[in-house]
Amino acid sequence: MGKGKHLNSKTLIEDALNNVKEDRAMASTLLIELMKILKTDETKHQYSGPVAAKYLETLQRSNEQMVKLATLLSKKEGATTGLSSLEKSDIYDLIKEE
Repeated sequence: MGKGKHLNSKTLIEDALNNVKEDRAMASTLLIELMKILKTDETKHQYSGPVAAKYLETLQRSNEQMVKLATLLSKKEGATTGLSSLEKSDIYDLIKEE
């Protein structure tokens, strides 16, 4: 975000969601590369296992962040509890893309 840019909740949410998507893409890419290495040399599991776990933790945290964003949006829009079917579908599609 540039200096002096007016920050509103919509902009912040969009930026946060973009950051989550970027983090997920990077973690997914790194995990795939690590899996390729492990397929070629199984002796590397001892050292690479903790690294893979960290990548998976990153993916899990990004899932949690998306749920929190959806909850905030829902509250802001004055919705009752829960997400609409469309919102659930959109979130599921976002997760599936990664």
